[in-house]
Amino acid sequence: MKKFCVLAAVLLAVLVLVLACGRQADRQAGSGDITCRLLTDASGIDDKSFNAAAWRGILQFYGDTWDNPSKRGTAYDVINAPSQDMYIPLIQQATDDGYDLIITTGFTFADATLETARKSPDQNYMIVDVDYIANPNILQAVFAEHEGSYLVGVAAALKAIEDNIPNPRFGFIGGIASATITKFEVGYVQGILSVLPNAEIVDYYVGSWDDPALAKSQAKNWYDSGVYIIYSAAGASGGGTIAQAKEYRIQNRNVWALGVDSDQFEDGLYNDTDSAVYTSMLKRVEAATYYGLTAVKNGSFKGETITLDLRADGVGYAQTNPAMSSAVKAAIDEAAQQIKNGAIQVAATHAAAKALPGFPQNLKALDD
Repeated sequence: MKKFCVLAAVLLAVLVLVLACGRQADRQAGSGDITCRLLTDASGIDDKSFNAAAWRGILQFYGDTWDNPSKRGTAYDVINAPSQDMYIPLIQQATDDGYDLIITTGFTFADATLETARKSPDQNYMIVDVDYIANPNILQAVFAEHEGSYLVGVAAALKAIEDNIPNPRFGFIGGIASATITKFEVGYVQGILSVLPNAEIVDYYVGSWDDPALAKSQAKNWYDSGVYIIYSAAGASGGGTIAQAKEYRIQNRNVWALGVDSDQFEDGLYNDTDSAVYTSMLKRVEAATYYGLTAVKNGSFKGETITLDLRADGVGYAQTNPAMSSAVKAAIDEAAQQIKNGAIQVAATHAAAKALPGFPQNLKALDD
């Protein structure tokens, strides 16, 4: 009986190995593609924001489209982690499956990515939004979110002036407080103050990337109290802000939402042509994932940190909404040029921003 159990265990181990090799062969067979797995938080690639942008870069690399991802499941795939305690097991599973590149999205993956990478020095890993887990096999990609957010702050303030809003108030809703989300908030506030130095700004943190109901409730409270425009950097939670802005614009109330990461104009549509999303801060995460995959393909992958700023076209603003006048676009473009040539220096941390004349001292932003 003992010999039988040992033999059964050996056969089971061999079967698992064969199946694993078969899965890897299936991914690579006939395509010539390198293989990739994207790991996201619970909000997944349908967040219409950050994760969606990372996914677009992967689709672009493989020549697929959102509606027809023909190589998904063979050359690449995506897994959503339902909770943070699953990060390490899922990264390890991707490592065991032998993908050429494993991509994780967001600072909440930092510790799990580093821990797994140290155990598997021959595996290529990439993480977006982190620059503090340097390792020879981790490519880190970060963005100048404060620069792009400055531009949408300028846009918000100029729109308030165009609409003759007396003493306009501006809101910011964040997901989970961190140094990354702080860059969104302080850049936005600096952009507003560059146009309206005495503007009032309020902020709120949902504490989640996937709680649109809570963001919607906060947006409603703010709109009802006279806040004119709200910028959300909160993943899928930000959909709640857009939903509330849509409801009120349908009722002919003059309030706006600002999108983030991806152009969220279509998410704000409340009829065929009008959107509650005035503009969006574009964070071109797709450029980062495409870069990582290209580096693996070309054999140039290495542990490094890349920064995608305005000069590198890593951030920007959406011009989709016809409600944005040519005068506003020209003013934003001028501000962008001044950032690129160094005439405007945008603070990236809460500490640096608080030292600026007139910057609010009571915001909830955090520096890690």
